[in-house]
Amino acid sequence: MIVLTRLNGHAFALNPDLIERAESTPDTVITLVDGKKFVVSESTYEVVTLVADFRSSIIARAQVLETEMQYEQSQGPDDRGPQRGRVVPLPIREA
Repeated sequence: MIVLTRLNGHAFALNPDLIERAESTPDTVITLVDGKKFVVSESTYEVVTLVADFRSSIIARAQVLETEMQYEQSQGPDDRGPQRGRVVPLPIREA
């Protein structure tokens, strides 16, 4: 989730996967895939940066989990109960 601010100053969290477009008119208008619109105080550039940072954090976390799993598996079985599933890093697609 990314946190944005409505023009009245109230913050809200938005799932960036639902964003269809962000445009400056001159206020920044976020249009979701279902047609719902939000007017926010952040610039279009800031929204794009927030989405990119959010997605980067997911990939980074997946890589950390993969490293932790590899370490746990190299240590052999233990008495901590069932092991978590394997984490597969997401491929990065070039535009």
